[in-house]
Amino acid sequence: MEALESEAQAADAVLLVRPAAFGFNAEAAKSNAFSHASTDPDCATLALAEFEGLAQKLDDAGVEVLVLDDSAHPPKPDAVFPNNWMSTHAGGTIVLYPMATAPRRLERRIDDVRELLKERGYQVRRVVDLSAPEQEGRYLEGTGSLVLDRPLRRAFASRSCRTDREIISQFDEQLGYSTFQFDAFDENGRPIYHTNVLLSLGTRFAALCIDAVAPEHRRPLIERIEDSGRSIIELSFAQLRKFGCNLLELRNSRGEPVIALSAKAQANLRPDQLRALETLGGELIAAEIPTIEAVGGGSIRCMIAEIHLPRA
Repeated sequence: MEALESEAQAADAVLLVRPAAFGFNAEAAKSNAFSHASTDPDCATLALAEFEGLAQKLDDAGVEVLVLDDSAHPPKPDAVFPNNWMSTHAGGTIVLYPMATAPRRLERRIDDVRELLKERGYQVRRVVDLSAPEQEGRYLEGTGSLVLDRPLRRAFASRSCRTDREIISQFDEQLGYSTFQFDAFDENGRPIYHTNVLLSLGTRFAALCIDAVAPEHRRPLIERIEDSGRSIIELSFAQLRKFGCNLLELRNSRGEPVIALSAKAQANLRPDQLRALETLGGELIAAEIPTIEAVGGGSIRCMIAEIHLPRA
């Protein structure tokens, strides 16, 4: 079990993976309604430019950015989304997660990650590998499936074919967490594939599309969020589709909060919602990633694996 060290909600350092073979993952798209095939021959080049733009914006905002270069072979079309296969924790733990599609399992380059972290002065004391159930067709895709309340060691998980309740129990046992599981659906009644599409937690706020949550789970979910002292910023289905909930609070080198989100998400939030995010969270860091969102089916939060490890 993870040593119960205190942990801030927002990290001041992140890991990004520079894509080498970005593209459409047809197998993943079966359960990800946000992902669409592209006929643009420059798709991978456009995605790489979008990645560099995000990395630069985070660096300019004072967030420490570690970049791991994807390996070109074998091709890994979703490598730009490392948050699904790994998470880090203040006690020095890295958790590895079971992935739903075979190409994504190739992304778990733990030795390369450990070497990069060591070079940048971070300690890894333990690796918890939860990936074995993927061989049985059971998955839990990191902080896509689990939205973490790090200070309180609680998590929220919307059940889907990519979020298995038994593996959640293993995570809770290993990390000392308690996870509230619920059901959520899009407007067509299709289960939402990842929890972080409909919910994000900052230190003082939660961005939530409550209409997506099953009616019987709405009140218990709201109560748990409000009991943590957070204010809920409610988003609509239309804003969910534009990745309005898929944002992430971070901290800059001065310890000040900033919020990373996509330009599309920012453009589709109302002025009062933007003001609430800035008041409760901090400066908004918006990056243009239209290709990654449309083809990969994920947004800014999916591209960022926070680093909560102790420094050497």
